[in-house]
Amino acid sequence: MASIFRTVSFTACRTDALLSRRIYASRISITGAAAFHTALQLTSRHTQRPSQQNRAHPSQTSSRPIHTSQPLQSNSKFSYGIAASFSAKDERYNPDANVFNFNPYNRILARRKDTRTRPRSGQDAFFISRVNNTPDVAFGIADGVGGWADSGVDPADFAHGFCDYMAHAAYTYKAAEWNGGMGARALMQRGYEDICRDDNVLAGGSTACVGIARGDGGLEVANLGDSGYVQLRLNAIHSASEPQTHAFNTPYQLSIVPEKVLAQAAAFGGGQLRDFPKDANVSHHELRHGDVIVFASDGVWDNLSSQEILKVVSRIMIGVGAWEHTEDGVNVGRSLNQFILADDGKSGAEEIPSLQSFLAVGITGEAKAASVNTKKDGPFARQVQKYYPYENWRGGKMDDICVVVAVVCEEGK
Repeated sequence: MASIFRTVSFTACRTDALLSRRIYASRISITGAAAFHTALQLTSRHTQRPSQQNRAHPSQTSSRPIHTSQPLQSNSKFSYGIAASFSAKDERYNPDANVFNFNPYNRILARRKDTRTRPRSGQDAFFISRVNNTPDVAFGIADGVGGWADSGVDPADFAHGFCDYMAHAAYTYKAAEWNGGMGARALMQRGYEDICRDDNVLAGGSTACVGIARGDGGLEVANLGDSGYVQLRLNAIHSASEPQTHAFNTPYQLSIVPEKVLAQAAAFGGGQLRDFPKDANVSHHELRHGDVIVFASDGVWDNLSSQEILKVVSRIMIGVGAWEHTEDGVNVGRSLNQFILADDGKSGAEEIPSLQSFLAVGITGEAKAASVNTKKDGPFARQVQKYYPYENWRGGKMDDICVVVAVVCEEGK
């Protein structure tokens, strides 16, 4: 079946005031429905399709996209359309190349050691994996702590390796090997233990937001630091995480700290931040048909509020009919399952392959535009003004950006 997003056209323009690119995604043709016209302001430059080396984990990428709402077991009640989009701080955002549509049937290999095979997300990283042969899906975000670069350490190594280990642990899950089963915090713990044993990663750290969406509609989230999530339901914010920080701009963080560094810090009467998965906030949620879950790094939260993310998501969901205005308010559209179909590749047009990809691109593009906007103060700027009123900080905050979006579908609806 061809993608419902049959034509997505991007028009680029430049504004001297923002020194940024803005594109307008419009003219979305809907299969089997009336045409809707929406306009989204994103930061980007329209380029060619991504090469293989720019895609996500090779083991997570197939040549033929698959209907992501197909449950792996017939007794599951819920399925999830999941996608990610990302942009490194110092690179232009390309919505064609910097997007990944999850296929639950793809094989996930062990950790990538060739940095050229990583997504071009800078020090941010993400993972999405089914939990062995179950309808459950694990996904998450890790934001490498940039301060390690001052010690000659690439912060991306920890974040990307950590996510790779969590993805592989979920994919190879065996209940007998997990005391009490796999939970979000347990998966974070397993990934942390594995990266700490990796001889190729001698130092580094990251924040983490890890979730497991169950086939019965339950969601468990473990959040450590200032990455986080928001759960959106029918044009409203249903729940959201609170950042964990030791002080302003000093989030909780998992770390590998060499003994030499610890000794040097102790000699000067100081210490090194070292938080652990046990310190993560764990929350449980009951999902409903049509919910949208957004996981993101602080490159998003420092530039967009939850309300601004809701506006982006609502514009897209209502624009394509995934959410609908009715006499009783906003309800879920009747054909939501069709909206998370991946593109079958038969159309010759440039396409964003699914609703979840379109949402991820929309949020990433909006955050990128806000990060280079020098006139509109974002959440980070407002925090600086609160804690350091004499600092002349205005506008957004340039940073790596990573977003994972999950659209919830209930069987039979």
